[in-house]
Amino acid sequence: MLENNNTEFKREFVDEIKKTVIAFANTAGGKIYIGVDDDGNAIGLSDPDSVMLKCSNTIRDAIRPDITMFVNYNVEIIDSKSIVVIDVQRGTSVPYYLESKGIRPAGVYVRQGASSVPASETAILKMIKETDGDKYENARSVQQELTFNSAKKEFATDGVAFNEQTMRTLKLISDDGVYTNLGLLLSDQCPHTIKAAVFEGVDKYIFKDRAEFTGSLLEQINSAYEYINRYNRTRSEFEGIHRIDIRDYPVEVIREALLNSVVHRDYAFSASILISIFEDRIEIVSIGGLVRGITKDEIFMGLSVQRNESLANVFYRLNLIEAFGTGIPKIFRLYEKFDVKPSIEISDNAFKIILPNTVLLKEKQSVTKQKHKFTDDDIIQAFKKTGVFTRREVEKYANVSQAGASRIVRCLLNKGKITRIGNGKSIRYIIN
Repeated sequence: MLENNNTEFKREFVDEIKKTVIAFANTAGGKIYIGVDDDGNAIGLSDPDSVMLKCSNTIRDAIRPDITMFVNYNVEIIDSKSIVVIDVQRGTSVPYYLESKGIRPAGVYVRQGASSVPASETAILKMIKETDGDKYENARSVQQELTFNSAKKEFATDGVAFNEQTMRTLKLISDDGVYTNLGLLLSDQCPHTIKAAVFEGVDKYIFKDRAEFTGSLLEQINSAYEYINRYNRTRSEFEGIHRIDIRDYPVEVIREALLNSVVHRDYAFSASILISIFEDRIEIVSIGGLVRGITKDEIFMGLSVQRNESLANVFYRLNLIEAFGTGIPKIFRLYEKFDVKPSIEISDNAFKIILPNTVLLKEKQSVTKQKHKFTDDDIIQAFKKTGVFTRREVEKYANVSQAGASRIVRCLLNKGKITRIGNGKSIRYIIN
Protein backbone atom coordinates (compact mmCIF):
# COMPACT_ATOMS: atom_id res chain seq x y z
CA MET A 1 0.00 0.00 0.00
CA LEU A 2 1.22 3.45 -0.97
CA GLU A 3 -0.12 6.95 -0.44
CA ASN A 4 -1.40 8.47 -3.66
CA ASN A 5 -4.18 10.65 -5.08
CA ASN A 6 -6.86 8.44 -3.49
CA THR A 7 -5.09 7.08 -0.42
CA GLU A 8 -3.90 8.72 2.82
CA PHE A 9 -2.24 7.08 5.89
CA LYS A 10 -2.43 8.32 9.48
CA ARG A 11 -0.81 6.62 12.49
CA GLU A 12 -3.56 7.98 14.75
CA PHE A 13 -6.47 10.38 14.75
CA VAL A 14 -5.48 14.03 14.24
CA ASP A 15 -7.72 17.02 13.69
CA GLU A 16 -6.10 17.64 10.26
CA ILE A 17 -7.99 14.61 8.93
CA LYS A 18 -10.87 16.97 8.10
CA LYS A 19 -8.69 18.70 5.47
CA THR A 20 -8.02 15.38 3.76
CA VAL A 21 -11.74 14.54 3.80
CA ILE A 22 -12.46 17.89 2.14
CA ALA A 23 -9.75 17.29 -0.47
CA PHE A 24 -11.14 13.85 -1.38
CA ALA A 25 -14.73 15.16 -1.51
CA ASN A 26 -13.69 18.05 -3.77
CA THR A 27 -11.61 15.92 -6.12
CA ALA A 28 -12.20 12.26 -6.94
CA GLY A 29 -12.85 10.63 -3.58
CA GLY A 30 -10.46 8.40 -1.63
CA LYS A 31 -9.74 6.45 1.55
CA ILE A 32 -8.06 7.46 4.78
CA TYR A 33 -6.43 4.64 6.78
CA ILE A 34 -6.01 5.48 10.48
CA GLY A 35 -3.56 3.17 12.25
CA VAL A 36 -1.13 2.90 9.31
CA ASP A 37 2.28 4.59 9.14
CA ASP A 38 3.62 6.57 6.17
CA ASP A 39 5.23 3.45 4.71
CA GLY A 40 1.92 1.61 4.63
CA ASN A 41 2.60 -0.63 7.62
CA ALA A 42 -0.31 -1.43 9.93
CA ILE A 43 0.30 -0.03 13.43
CA GLY A 44 -3.20 -0.67 14.71
CA LEU A 45 -5.51 1.17 17.12
CA SER A 46 -6.26 0.21 20.70
CA ASP A 47 -9.81 1.68 20.58
CA PRO A 48 -11.02 1.91 16.96
CA ASP A 49 -14.63 2.65 17.99
CA SER A 50 -13.52 5.78 19.86
CA VAL A 51 -11.49 6.89 16.82
CA MET A 52 -14.49 6.44 14.50
CA LEU A 53 -16.62 8.55 16.87
CA LYS A 54 -14.03 11.33 16.93
CA CYS A 55 -13.79 11.26 13.14
CA SER A 56 -17.53 11.40 12.54
CA ASN A 57 -18.03 14.23 15.06
CA THR A 58 -15.18 16.27 13.59
CA ILE A 59 -16.32 15.79 10.00
CA ARG A 60 -19.95 16.55 10.83
CA ASP A 61 -19.18 19.72 12.81
CA ALA A 62 -16.29 21.22 10.85
CA ILE A 63 -17.17 20.74 7.17
CA ARG A 64 -19.74 22.58 5.08
CA PRO A 65 -21.95 21.83 3.19
CA ASP A 66 -23.02 18.68 5.02
CA ILE A 67 -20.83 15.87 3.74
CA THR A 68 -21.88 13.04 6.03
CA MET A 69 -23.85 11.17 3.37
CA PHE A 70 -20.69 10.84 1.28
CA VAL A 71 -18.53 9.41 4.11
CA ASN A 72 -18.48 5.81 5.40
CA TYR A 73 -16.54 4.42 8.39
CA ASN A 74 -15.32 0.84 8.78
CA VAL A 75 -12.97 -1.14 10.97
CA GLU A 76 -10.71 -3.44 8.97
CA ILE A 77 -8.16 -5.99 10.15
CA ILE A 78 -4.77 -5.70 8.43
CA ASP A 79 -1.93 -7.91 9.67
CA SER A 80 -4.04 -8.73 12.71
CA LYS A 81 -4.29 -5.04 13.57
CA SER A 82 -7.49 -3.03 13.85
CA ILE A 83 -7.56 -0.15 11.38
CA VAL A 84 -10.22 2.53 10.86
CA VAL A 85 -10.93 3.24 7.19
CA ILE A 86 -12.77 6.42 6.19
CA ASP A 87 -14.16 6.04 2.68
CA VAL A 88 -14.92 9.45 1.12
CA GLN A 89 -16.82 9.83 -2.16
CA ARG A 90 -16.70 12.91 -4.36
CA GLY A 91 -19.56 15.14 -3.16
CA THR A 92 -22.29 16.72 -5.25
CA SER A 93 -22.05 20.17 -3.62
CA VAL A 94 -18.42 21.09 -4.22
CA PRO A 95 -16.57 23.04 -3.03
CA TYR A 96 -16.62 21.62 0.51
CA TYR A 97 -14.80 23.79 3.02
CA LEU A 98 -13.91 24.31 6.66
CA GLU A 99 -16.74 26.24 8.30
CA SER A 100 -14.22 28.24 10.33
CA LYS A 101 -12.38 29.44 7.19
CA GLY A 102 -15.15 29.84 4.62
CA ILE A 103 -15.15 29.34 0.85
CA ARG A 104 -11.63 30.56 0.22
CA PRO A 105 -8.20 28.96 -0.26
CA ALA A 106 -7.64 28.72 3.50
CA GLY A 107 -10.78 26.61 3.86
CA VAL A 108 -11.04 24.65 0.59
CA TYR A 109 -8.69 21.75 -0.16
CA VAL A 110 -8.08 19.54 -3.18
CA ARG A 111 -5.97 16.45 -3.74
CA GLN A 112 -2.67 16.73 -5.59
CA GLY A 113 -0.74 13.46 -5.66
CA ALA A 114 -0.36 12.25 -2.08
CA SER A 115 -1.03 15.70 -0.56
CA SER A 116 -4.07 17.76 0.37
CA VAL A 117 -3.42 21.37 -0.63
CA PRO A 118 -5.42 24.63 -0.55
CA ALA A 119 -7.41 25.20 -3.73
CA SER A 120 -6.77 28.30 -5.83
CA GLU A 121 -9.51 30.91 -6.19
CA THR A 122 -9.86 29.93 -9.85
CA ALA A 123 -10.39 26.30 -8.90
CA ILE A 124 -12.95 27.32 -6.24
CA LEU A 125 -14.94 29.42 -8.71
CA LYS A 126 -14.85 26.58 -11.23
CA MET A 127 -16.27 24.15 -8.64
CA ILE A 128 -19.01 26.63 -7.67
CA LYS A 129 -19.99 27.09 -11.30
CA GLU A 130 -19.99 23.33 -11.82
CA THR A 131 -22.36 22.81 -8.89
CA ASP A 132 -24.53 25.93 -8.91
CA GLY A 133 -24.72 26.53 -12.66
CA ASP A 134 -23.99 29.64 -14.73
CA LYS A 135 -26.33 31.96 -12.81
CA TYR A 136 -23.94 34.25 -10.93
CA GLU A 137 -26.49 35.46 -8.39
CA ASN A 138 -27.50 31.93 -7.34
CA ALA A 139 -23.94 30.64 -6.83
CA ARG A 140 -22.41 30.47 -3.36
CA SER A 141 -20.37 33.52 -2.47
CA VAL A 142 -16.66 33.05 -1.91
CA GLN A 143 -16.93 35.81 0.70
CA GLN A 144 -19.01 34.66 3.67
CA GLU A 145 -18.20 37.33 6.28
CA LEU A 146 -20.98 39.71 5.26
CA THR A 147 -22.95 42.49 6.94
CA PHE A 148 -26.20 44.09 5.74
CA ASN A 149 -26.53 47.47 7.45
CA SER A 150 -27.55 49.35 4.28
CA ALA A 151 -29.94 46.61 3.17
CA LYS A 152 -31.65 46.60 6.57
CA LYS A 153 -32.27 50.36 6.34
CA GLU A 154 -33.66 50.08 2.81
CA PHE A 155 -35.96 47.19 3.74
CA ALA A 156 -37.11 49.01 6.88
CA THR A 157 -37.90 52.15 4.85
CA ASP A 158 -40.25 50.09 2.70
CA GLY A 159 -41.72 48.22 5.66
CA VAL A 160 -40.27 44.83 4.64
CA ALA A 161 -38.85 42.56 7.34
CA PHE A 162 -35.17 41.71 6.91
CA ASN A 163 -34.41 38.49 8.76
CA GLU A 164 -32.99 35.06 7.98
CA GLN A 165 -36.31 33.78 6.66
CA THR A 166 -36.61 36.76 4.30
CA MET A 167 -33.02 36.25 3.15
CA ARG A 168 -33.71 32.60 2.38
CA THR A 169 -36.94 33.43 0.56
CA LEU A 170 -35.20 36.09 -1.55
CA LYS A 171 -32.25 33.72 -2.13
CA LEU A 172 -29.61 35.75 -0.34
CA ILE A 173 -28.97 32.55 1.63
CA SER A 174 -28.86 29.15 -0.07
CA ASP A 175 -30.51 25.94 1.05
CA ASP A 176 -27.16 24.99 2.60
CA GLY A 177 -27.28 28.05 4.83
CA VAL A 178 -24.47 29.98 3.11
CA TYR A 179 -24.59 33.40 1.47
CA THR A 180 -25.12 33.45 -2.27
CA ASN A 181 -23.63 35.99 -4.67
CA LEU A 182 -26.97 37.81 -4.48
CA GLY A 183 -26.33 38.16 -0.75
CA LEU A 184 -22.86 39.48 -1.59
CA LEU A 185 -24.32 42.09 -3.99
CA LEU A 186 -26.70 43.42 -1.33
CA SER A 187 -24.13 43.26 1.47
CA ASP A 188 -21.94 46.11 2.69
CA GLN A 189 -18.97 44.16 1.28
CA CYS A 190 -20.21 44.15 -2.35
CA PRO A 191 -17.06 44.18 -4.56
CA HIS A 192 -18.77 45.85 -7.55
CA THR A 193 -18.95 49.63 -7.86
CA ILE A 194 -20.52 52.49 -9.81
CA LYS A 195 -18.19 55.18 -11.15
CA ALA A 196 -19.37 58.63 -12.24
CA ALA A 197 -17.60 61.52 -13.94
CA VAL A 198 -18.62 65.02 -14.99
CA PHE A 199 -16.96 66.52 -18.09
CA GLU A 200 -16.55 70.02 -19.45
CA GLY A 201 -18.45 70.39 -22.71
CA VAL A 202 -19.50 67.44 -24.87
CA ASP A 203 -16.39 65.21 -24.84
CA LYS A 204 -14.06 63.52 -22.35
CA TYR A 205 -11.11 65.89 -22.53
CA ILE A 206 -11.59 67.87 -19.32
CA PHE A 207 -12.80 66.40 -16.00
CA LYS A 208 -14.87 68.63 -13.74
CA ASP A 209 -15.62 66.04 -11.06
CA ARG A 210 -15.60 62.30 -10.44
CA ALA A 211 -16.81 59.86 -7.79
CA GLU A 212 -16.97 56.13 -7.04
CA PHE A 213 -19.81 54.52 -5.09
CA THR A 214 -19.23 51.38 -3.05
CA GLY A 215 -21.06 49.20 -0.56
CA SER A 216 -24.41 47.48 -1.02
CA LEU A 217 -26.00 47.91 -4.45
CA LEU A 218 -28.93 49.53 -2.67
CA GLU A 219 -26.63 52.16 -1.17
CA GLN A 220 -24.82 52.65 -4.49
CA ILE A 221 -28.06 53.36 -6.34
CA ASN A 222 -29.12 56.00 -3.81
CA SER A 223 -25.68 57.66 -3.82
CA ALA A 224 -25.38 57.63 -7.62
CA TYR A 225 -28.87 59.08 -8.02
CA GLU A 226 -28.10 61.93 -5.61
CA TYR A 227 -24.83 62.62 -7.44
CA ILE A 228 -26.52 62.82 -10.86
CA ASN A 229 -29.29 64.96 -9.40
CA ARG A 230 -26.75 67.56 -8.29
CA TYR A 231 -25.88 68.12 -11.95
CA ASN A 232 -29.48 67.93 -13.17
CA ARG A 233 -30.05 71.68 -13.32
CA THR A 234 -33.41 73.38 -12.85
CA ARG A 235 -34.33 76.07 -15.39
CA SER A 236 -37.34 78.37 -15.13
CA GLU A 237 -39.84 79.57 -17.73
CA PHE A 238 -42.78 81.91 -17.34
CA GLU A 239 -46.23 81.56 -18.81
CA GLY A 240 -47.85 84.87 -18.02
CA ILE A 241 -47.34 85.40 -14.30
CA HIS A 242 -46.79 81.68 -13.63
CA ARG A 243 -43.31 80.25 -13.17
CA ILE A 244 -42.60 76.73 -14.46
CA ASP A 245 -39.46 74.85 -13.33
CA ILE A 246 -37.93 72.43 -15.84
CA ARG A 247 -35.09 69.94 -15.19
CA ASP A 248 -32.40 69.13 -17.75
CA TYR A 249 -33.40 65.46 -17.40
CA PRO A 250 -36.76 64.15 -16.13
CA VAL A 251 -35.96 62.77 -12.66
CA GLU A 252 -37.92 59.59 -13.34
CA VAL A 253 -35.78 58.94 -16.42
CA ILE A 254 -32.60 59.11 -14.32
CA ARG A 255 -34.10 56.69 -11.81
CA GLU A 256 -35.25 54.18 -14.45
CA ALA A 257 -31.94 54.26 -16.37
CA LEU A 258 -29.92 53.78 -13.19
CA LEU A 259 -32.05 50.88 -11.93
CA ASN A 260 -31.98 49.25 -15.36
CA SER A 261 -28.17 49.34 -15.47
CA VAL A 262 -27.88 47.77 -12.00
CA VAL A 263 -30.53 45.07 -12.45
CA HIS A 264 -29.36 43.90 -15.87
CA ARG A 265 -25.56 44.12 -15.65
CA ASP A 266 -23.41 40.97 -15.75
CA TYR A 267 -21.81 40.62 -12.32
CA ALA A 268 -19.60 37.74 -13.46
CA PHE A 269 -17.29 40.55 -14.67
CA SER A 270 -15.68 43.00 -12.26
CA ALA A 271 -15.86 46.20 -14.38
CA SER A 272 -17.84 49.07 -12.85
CA ILE A 273 -21.01 50.69 -14.18
CA LEU A 274 -19.87 53.98 -15.76
CA ILE A 275 -21.89 57.21 -15.65
CA SER A 276 -20.62 60.09 -17.80
CA ILE A 277 -22.29 63.50 -17.47
CA PHE A 278 -21.72 65.93 -20.36
CA GLU A 279 -23.18 69.34 -21.13
CA ASP A 280 -25.66 67.87 -23.61
CA ARG A 281 -26.23 64.28 -22.39
CA ILE A 282 -25.76 61.58 -19.78
CA GLU A 283 -24.31 58.20 -20.78
CA ILE A 284 -24.71 55.10 -18.59
CA VAL A 285 -22.69 52.03 -19.56
CA SER A 286 -23.11 48.63 -17.88
CA ILE A 287 -21.26 45.40 -18.52
CA GLY A 288 -23.22 42.68 -20.30
CA GLY A 289 -24.95 42.94 -23.65
CA LEU A 290 -28.41 41.62 -24.33
CA VAL A 291 -29.34 38.32 -22.72
CA ARG A 292 -29.32 35.48 -25.22
CA GLY A 293 -32.69 35.03 -26.89
CA ILE A 294 -33.75 38.70 -26.97
CA THR A 295 -33.19 41.40 -29.60
CA LYS A 296 -32.85 45.18 -29.39
CA ASP A 297 -36.26 45.68 -31.00
CA GLU A 298 -37.89 43.37 -28.46
CA ILE A 299 -36.71 45.37 -25.45
CA PHE A 300 -38.63 48.39 -26.81
CA MET A 301 -41.71 46.19 -26.82
CA GLY A 302 -41.26 45.47 -23.11
CA LEU A 303 -40.02 41.90 -23.57
CA SER A 304 -37.68 41.03 -20.73
CA VAL A 305 -35.35 38.08 -20.16
CA GLN A 306 -33.83 38.45 -16.71
CA ARG A 307 -30.07 38.00 -16.35
CA ASN A 308 -30.44 38.53 -12.58
CA GLU A 309 -33.94 37.31 -11.84
CA SER A 310 -33.52 37.11 -8.07
CA LEU A 311 -31.97 40.60 -7.89
CA ALA A 312 -34.86 41.96 -9.96
CA ASN A 313 -37.28 40.24 -7.58
CA VAL A 314 -35.65 41.97 -4.59
CA PHE A 315 -36.00 45.35 -6.32
CA TYR A 316 -39.62 44.52 -7.13
CA ARG A 317 -40.32 43.65 -3.49
CA LEU A 318 -38.82 47.01 -2.47
CA ASN A 319 -41.00 48.85 -5.04
CA LEU A 320 -37.92 50.08 -6.88
CA ILE A 321 -39.16 48.62 -10.15
CA GLU A 322 -42.79 48.34 -11.20
CA ALA A 323 -42.67 45.22 -13.35
CA PHE A 324 -40.13 43.29 -15.39
CA GLY A 325 -39.42 44.74 -18.82
CA THR A 326 -41.02 48.19 -18.32
CA GLY A 327 -37.87 50.26 -17.76
CA ILE A 328 -36.68 50.99 -21.31
CA PRO A 329 -40.16 51.62 -22.81
CA LYS A 330 -40.91 53.95 -19.89
CA ILE A 331 -37.74 55.99 -20.50
CA PHE A 332 -38.65 56.54 -24.15
CA ARG A 333 -42.26 57.34 -23.22
CA LEU A 334 -41.08 60.05 -20.81
CA TYR A 335 -39.19 61.70 -23.68
CA GLU A 336 -42.20 61.80 -26.04
CA LYS A 337 -42.97 65.48 -25.40
CA PHE A 338 -39.41 66.59 -26.09
CA ASP A 339 -37.70 67.26 -29.41
CA VAL A 340 -34.69 65.15 -28.40
CA LYS A 341 -34.86 61.37 -27.84
CA PRO A 342 -32.74 58.81 -25.94
CA SER A 343 -30.67 56.26 -27.83
CA ILE A 344 -29.23 52.84 -27.04
CA GLU A 345 -25.96 51.24 -28.14
CA ILE A 346 -25.38 47.53 -27.59
CA SER A 347 -22.31 45.34 -28.08
CA ASP A 348 -21.67 41.72 -27.14
CA ASN A 349 -20.43 42.75 -23.69
CA ALA A 350 -21.84 46.19 -22.95
CA PHE A 351 -25.08 48.17 -22.88
CA LYS A 352 -25.11 51.97 -23.17
CA ILE A 353 -28.09 54.28 -22.84
CA ILE A 354 -27.70 57.93 -23.86
CA LEU A 355 -30.07 60.47 -22.30
CA PRO A 356 -30.09 63.86 -24.08
CA ASN A 357 -30.43 67.13 -22.17
CA THR A 358 -34.06 68.17 -22.80
CA VAL A 359 -33.51 71.88 -22.07
CA LEU A 360 -30.22 72.54 -23.87
CA LEU A 361 -31.64 72.14 -27.40
CA LYS A 362 -34.51 74.46 -26.58
CA GLU A 363 -32.07 77.05 -25.23
CA LYS A 364 -29.96 76.85 -28.38
CA GLN A 365 -33.05 77.23 -30.53
CA SER A 366 -34.07 80.23 -28.43
CA VAL A 367 -30.66 81.87 -28.93
CA THR A 368 -30.92 81.22 -32.67
CA LYS A 369 -34.36 82.85 -32.76
CA GLN A 370 -33.12 85.83 -30.82
CA LYS A 371 -30.34 86.36 -33.34
CA HIS A 372 -32.76 86.02 -36.26
CA LYS A 373 -34.58 89.14 -37.45
CA PHE A 374 -38.04 88.00 -38.40
CA THR A 375 -39.59 89.35 -41.60
CA ASP A 376 -43.28 89.71 -42.38
CA ASP A 377 -43.08 86.61 -44.55
CA ASP A 378 -41.55 84.58 -41.68
CA ILE A 379 -44.58 85.30 -39.51
CA ILE A 380 -47.08 84.70 -42.31
CA GLN A 381 -45.43 81.38 -43.24
CA ALA A 382 -45.33 80.26 -39.60
CA PHE A 383 -49.13 80.51 -39.27
CA LYS A 384 -50.16 79.95 -42.89
CA LYS A 385 -51.38 76.41 -42.21
CA THR A 386 -54.04 77.47 -39.70
CA GLY A 387 -54.57 80.93 -41.21
CA VAL A 388 -55.22 82.43 -37.79
CA PHE A 389 -53.07 83.24 -34.75
CA THR A 390 -52.90 85.27 -31.55
CA ARG A 391 -50.44 87.84 -30.29
CA ARG A 392 -49.38 85.29 -27.65
CA GLU A 393 -48.46 82.78 -30.35
CA VAL A 394 -46.29 85.39 -32.13
CA GLU A 395 -44.57 86.11 -28.80
CA LYS A 396 -43.78 82.43 -28.33
CA TYR A 397 -42.74 81.77 -31.94
CA ALA A 398 -40.41 84.75 -32.24
CA ASN A 399 -39.24 84.44 -28.63
CA VAL A 400 -39.86 88.11 -28.00
CA SER A 401 -41.53 90.09 -25.24
CA GLN A 402 -45.20 91.00 -25.22
CA ALA A 403 -44.33 94.47 -26.47
CA GLY A 404 -42.17 93.03 -29.25
CA ALA A 405 -44.99 90.73 -30.41
CA SER A 406 -47.43 93.68 -30.37
CA ARG A 407 -45.09 95.69 -32.64
CA ILE A 408 -44.89 92.78 -35.11
CA VAL A 409 -48.70 92.42 -35.18
CA ARG A 410 -49.22 96.19 -35.56
CA CYS A 411 -46.80 96.27 -38.50
CA LEU A 412 -48.67 93.44 -40.25
CA LEU A 413 -52.02 95.19 -39.65
CA ASN A 414 -50.71 98.47 -41.08
CA LYS A 415 -49.51 96.65 -44.20
CA GLY A 416 -52.89 95.00 -44.63
CA LYS A 417 -51.47 91.47 -44.43
CA ILE A 418 -53.70 90.42 -41.53
CA THR A 419 -57.12 91.35 -40.16
CA ARG A 420 -58.10 91.54 -36.49
CA ILE A 421 -61.26 89.84 -35.27
CA GLY A 422 -62.84 89.63 -31.83
CA ASN A 423 -62.38 91.76 -28.73
CA GLY A 424 -60.42 91.60 -25.49
CA LYS A 425 -59.00 88.17 -24.70
CA SER A 426 -60.69 86.66 -27.75
CA ILE A 427 -58.73 88.79 -30.28
CA ARG A 428 -57.42 86.77 -33.22
CA TYR A 429 -55.61 87.71 -36.41
CA ILE A 430 -56.55 86.23 -39.80
CA ILE A 431 -54.03 86.08 -42.63
CA ASN A 432 -55.41 88.01 -45.65
